[in-house]
Amino acid sequence: MKLVFTIVIAFVLGLTASFGQKNMLKGKVLDEAKQAIPGAALTLEGTVRGVQSDLSGNFSMRDIPSGDYILKVNMLGYKEVSIPFTIALQENKDLDITLEEAVVSLDAFEFSVSRGIMGQERLPEVDRFRINAGKKNEVIRVGEINANLAMNNSRQIFSRTPGISIWENDGSGIQLGVASRGLNPNRSWEFNVRMNGYDITPDPMGYPEAYYTPPMEVVEQIEIVRGASSIQYGSQFGGLMNFVMRKPDKSTRFTFETLNTVGSNGLFSTFNYLGGTEGKWSYTAYYQKRVGNGWRENSYFNTDHAHVEVNYAASNRLMIGLEMTYMDTESQQPGGLTDEQFNTDPRSSSRERNWFSTPWFIPALTAEYIVSEKTKLSWKTFGTFAERNSVGFMRPINQEDDMGNRQVDRDFYTTYGSEVRMITEYSLFGKSNTLAAGLRYFNGFIDRKQVGGGDNGTEMNFDLIDGEVFRRDFDFTNINQAAFAENVFRFSDKWLLTTGLRYERISSNMEGLFNIVNGQDQILLPQNTTRNFVLVGIGSEYKITPSMEFYSNFSQAYRPVLISDLTPPATTDIIDENLQDSRGFNFDFGYRGAIQNWMKFDVGYFYLNYADRIGTIAVQDDNGAISQFRTNLGNSVSQGFEGYVEFDPVSALTKTSRFGYLHLFASLAFVDARYGDFATTSVREGEIVPGNLKGNRVENAPRKINRYGVTYRYNRFSVTWQLSDIGDAFSDASNTVLSNAAATVGLIPAYRVQDISASTDIKRRYIFKAGINNLTNEMYFTRRAGGYPGPGIMPGEGRTVYFTFGLKL
Repeated sequence: MKLVFTIVIAFVLGLTASFGQKNMLKGKVLDEAKQAIPGAALTLEGTVRGVQSDLSGNFSMRDIPSGDYILKVNMLGYKEVSIPFTIALQENKDLDITLEEAVVSLDAFEFSVSRGIMGQERLPEVDRFRINAGKKNEVIRVGEINANLAMNNSRQIFSRTPGISIWENDGSGIQLGVASRGLNPNRSWEFNVRMNGYDITPDPMGYPEAYYTPPMEVVEQIEIVRGASSIQYGSQFGGLMNFVMRKPDKSTRFTFETLNTVGSNGLFSTFNYLGGTEGKWSYTAYYQKRVGNGWRENSYFNTDHAHVEVNYAASNRLMIGLEMTYMDTESQQPGGLTDEQFNTDPRSSSRERNWFSTPWFIPALTAEYIVSEKTKLSWKTFGTFAERNSVGFMRPINQEDDMGNRQVDRDFYTTYGSEVRMITEYSLFGKSNTLAAGLRYFNGFIDRKQVGGGDNGTEMNFDLIDGEVFRRDFDFTNINQAAFAENVFRFSDKWLLTTGLRYERISSNMEGLFNIVNGQDQILLPQNTTRNFVLVGIGSEYKITPSMEFYSNFSQAYRPVLISDLTPPATTDIIDENLQDSRGFNFDFGYRGAIQNWMKFDVGYFYLNYADRIGTIAVQDDNGAISQFRTNLGNSVSQGFEGYVEFDPVSALTKTSRFGYLHLFASLAFVDARYGDFATTSVREGEIVPGNLKGNRVENAPRKINRYGVTYRYNRFSVTWQLSDIGDAFSDASNTVLSNAAATVGLIPAYRVQDISASTDIKRRYIFKAGINNLTNEMYFTRRAGGYPGPGIMPGEGRTVYFTFGLKL
């Protein structure tokens, strides 16, 4: 795979020298005072061709087929203009453009609000090939946030997104564990995690854990659509989380950027990026290397990320593209701690032989075709070829490592899928309406090998020693077909309604070796399930003013039966042959908007019903034997308040200032996540004792998730202080307060963590960043792990510092 990347990068670098220009449209974009406007979007109407104006307002569009065109020019805060022109073969046409200032409406705040651009926005009502109207959504503009991007610092990146709970136990930045509305943050598995619109998890229908997270230094924005995304994207209850990578620079043939970071505990990170546009071709490529020792003892990480994207305008209507992403990781896991060990020294570790690695390769082919001025098509075909590997001493943390042979667990993922989407505008009763529809096919295969006999060494080694085999070896296949349609009905300039349907067909099969006992293989009987169902959704928006609106949405959701649900812990356990997917719905009602250019807000109520949750109870057969039975046992409900407000008092009072601008933000959430009727059992003295979790708080769900911050900006300098104030949570559904000896259950205390980050650039070329994470050196933890990477308490990191130097060419 590394050879493939080398070949493609060499191809990308040769683009600028490979294509002559047949003709060219060039010019400059100016305001009414004849000042240059950088970043203006210029597109040829009805085609896939487009560029941006550079820092001097200049633009050029090369290799345009001769003919008649309309050039559309858009820039936030200015009136859109459409300019007809004709270009002949081998003609160089000059076209200077003057834009007039415009009154900013609500949609304009999707991109920017004030002089110190804010990092939290929302998606437009209709965006490329999807409908966002009437849905709770956020856009995190990563490049506009003061944060430790080299380490993918989650609490800083998601600081302005209300209700996001985070597991902060992976200081390497390799994996992301986030959730919302009382759901479990375990590797973000309640979100449908995508990159550039396609899947990057092993199998969103059977094993949705997100082991791959792109480097935040190359992520342009993170798009979050709460559970209302289920119609267009399917699972999960948490909604969609889509990482949008930086696109090819449309304002220049070639740009290069390097960011180099050093920090506490031996941190070194180098990120190098290049991209540009030449005629019909555009390209990007990046490489990141990140190494460090980690905050705790027995911690080490060494990661490599690479990505290449090449796009080609095959015609005025057709754009095709190729993307390839590669990650290789080497991570030493320090394991968990008991409560006593955490209270004594949270940096300590009793596991020096535990290692983890996730090599990941994601190729994707894309195409966009403009059928007409009103109708567009999109096609994405993608795959994942990846592994999840661990080796170590995995017994409870209160047991000393005996330095014997380690346990090896390995997963091999081979998945591929394809999605076709269409979006079209049409008129009905004199109003413009929008229809989005699509088809999806996905095939996922997981080869799971566990409980293998590894060596007794200390280094990363996933090979089995001679004579040893994997005592568990499963094959899991998941095939998913889906079709959806969603429509925006606009009844007036103020009121719109969205309605949608999604049909799903999921076929799953699991079989293989369950265990080896006394030399005899215990084979798991094949488990086949096929189900068909329909999800429905409806939403609405009503504009009170051009910049403020009410919104509401109801969307059904589901959680497919996962590979873990079908895997019995013991051969005596029984899996319900009628095991059903978990079903439920999300409901939102909120009010959002902006006041001129100095305030943004979004406040709302949510209700999440999670029915048919899967669990295990004890049952007794006719002969008196007791077995564990896994089935659908009950439901939970999460409801509460989410609010976000950002305020610029300087702009509100003085409009302009020679002394800079101040931004204050608050991201607040109250989450009441509780079990409803949920049956449980325990076995005491050979007798089954029934129980119920009704009224218990859902595990890993803090009731309070509040984050506050202040950003000061002066010219090209900015500094941000942030406070995360997170409430306590339980680690188990029984709401155990006192921890057990292995520290796998017990209360997760509330905590407060402060961060400070600053950045500046000189002449938009030299970049400097610095920060202190966990300013007051708070000792805290967000997770008690029952297994890997624990077991036990997984501490958050104490105080660390970082410095970044960058250069743009």
